[in-house]
Amino acid sequence: MKILLQKVLSASVTVNNKVVSAINSGYLLFVGIEKDDTNAQADYLAKKIANFRVFTDQNDKMNLSVQDVGGEILAVSQFTLAANLNCGNRPGFDTAARPDDAEPLYEYFVQKIKEYGIPVKTGVFQADMKVALINDGPCTFLLQR
Repeated sequence: MKILLQKVLSASVTVNNKVVSAINSGYLLFVGIEKDDTNAQADYLAKKIANFRVFTDQNDKMNLSVQDVGGEILAVSQFTLAANLNCGNRPGFDTAARPDDAEPLYEYFVQKIKEYGIPVKTGVFQADMKVALINDGPCTFLLQR
């Protein structure tokens, strides 16, 4: 499981010219699920993200979590994070989980984050989404388990 986390001032997802989800300050998560990913990995990453300290405190140090600042999360499924880029110029997706396997794990991951009391919104699984964001920093991290 790979998650690209971006600290944002705002983010939104548009499908068919309609905004389906939007957040203010918090995290935009691009969630890539691979074939052998498990609930245990989702549990680990949800806990890591809930407690990840990249918001600045009064001393301008990255020391506060999304929970500490009352932030929100927008989680967007993105199978391209599972791409194999080692051969040629065209990505391969043989390690990406099939949609029937990925969607339940994606939903499980979202639910685990919600259990930390963090407001979570989502994109639309398998839709052609347009994602808009204002990255704060820029501040971007790749988390894997």
